[in-house]
Amino acid sequence: MLADVPDAVPGEGQVVAKTLACGICGSDLHAVHHLEHGVEMSLRSGAADTIDPSMDLVLGHEFCAEILDHGPGTDRRLRAGTRVVSTPFNFGPIGPELIGFSTRYRGAFAERLVLTEALLLPVPNGLKAEAAALTEPLSVGTHAVAVANPDRNSVALVVGCGPIGLAVIVALRRRGVGPIIAADFSPARRARAEKLGADIVVDPAVSSPHANWSSLDVPATLAEFSLAQLSGRSLRDALIFECVGVPGMLQNLIENAPPTAHVVVVGACQEDDRILPVIAINKQLRFTFVFAYTPDEFAETLQALGEGVIDPDIFLTGEVGLAETAAAFARLESPGNDVKIMVQPWR
Repeated sequence: MLADVPDAVPGEGQVVAKTLACGICGSDLHAVHHLEHGVEMSLRSGAADTIDPSMDLVLGHEFCAEILDHGPGTDRRLRAGTRVVSTPFNFGPIGPELIGFSTRYRGAFAERLVLTEALLLPVPNGLKAEAAALTEPLSVGTHAVAVANPDRNSVALVVGCGPIGLAVIVALRRRGVGPIIAADFSPARRARAEKLGADIVVDPAVSSPHANWSSLDVPATLAEFSLAQLSGRSLRDALIFECVGVPGMLQNLIENAPPTAHVVVVGACQEDDRILPVIAINKQLRFTFVFAYTPDEFAETLQALGEGVIDPDIFLTGEVGLAETAAAFARLESPGNDVKIMVQPWR
């Protein structure tokens, strides 16, 4: 819904900025139809209550913006006109609040927004705004791989090649991990995974993503693993990134992952799920659940984009103005060829 909102007024230590580009995230899609459920999950996780249901919520947290003016108590280290990105937080009376999921701090689908000066990072090397706005989703992949802490002995499988799965592939390749197996039902997403550095690309409708373990020196079954151990054979480590987030996926991995695999759960399943732990116990599987990123990982990802280490054009599949945003949301609910659509509120 398009609506006028009050002027953005910066508070202590804040700036007001013009949104140049803001990506549509899967969490935005979920919020449109299931906001109450998302709020409930956040509160059950122990997060602060940042959404007043009596007020309008303006989404958008993957952004690049231009500083327009400085509020009180700012040091003005970045002048007006500077293009910036930021981890999407502002500091309010109840602590940090996520921009785009707070009714106190509107998101970047608005034409103007308030940002915390201390968190701003200038966009480097003339990087275009749409590419700079990818810093936030790409940082999720940077963090997932950092937590996994792979080495050059690791063989990685990325299940799901949407924006986050592709971000994981980028981060794995930047760390020199390989081979990388990528699995997705979408031909377009598989093609992008290959361009970003996946060595083996699998259509799960045709073959199992787990069919290559033995040929890559990873024992695929408990029987193979036991034989390899008894014979003293050196083994490679299996590292699996779950980037789909639908019920049944964890049990699928428990049943099909090789013994001792490390499963990193990046996909945000927001429904009840069931697993059979004894199979994971028998295989000695390890599960790690990850969320977001650190400020250092965010800055590192921006630097990689600015230095041309990451090709942003593989991710960018559309640009829309505010009037076209609802249609873009509908497109992404059945993504097809789309990966990341950028909203440009100034259009």
